[in-house]
Amino acid sequence: MAKTMEPTVNVNEVSRISTGTVVKGEISSSNDIRIDGTFEGKIKSKGRVVVGEKALIKGDIICANVDFWGTMEGNFYVKDTLSLKSSSKVKGDLHIKRLQVELDARFDGTCQMITESDFDRLVGAAPAAAPQKPAAAPQPQPVQPK
Repeated sequence: MAKTMEPTVNVNEVSRISTGTVVKGEISSSNDIRIDGTFEGKIKSKGRVVVGEKALIKGDIICANVDFWGTMEGNFYVKDTLSLKSSSKVKGDLHIKRLQVELDARFDGTCQMITESDFDRLVGAAPAAAPQKPAAAPQPQPVQPK
């Protein structure tokens, strides 16, 4: 019988906001993020975001996957799976590929199921089009006397 291997996460590669800590602003990380404190702003991660039971988020979370136990006012933009745990309270909109909701989780908002290309478009991660040359400014034309 083959064992399935869980990916190993180096604890030093996980950004963490501990209980009792308040942060305002924007976080951008290529690694996983764990929040147990209070955060106001935008969270962007190329990995997983884990939000603990005592955490309070006011703002948006943009990431690959989320395990959410806390309280949030804001929107989710999730490339793959959002897992709302039984203690979660969310007021905002979900833009997600997959949704897992445990019994007693609370959600007030809209839910839109998206593809990876929708995710890229929504968060602006799609490759930018080649820059267009600005149109030449119109040259003033001499006024002809009548």
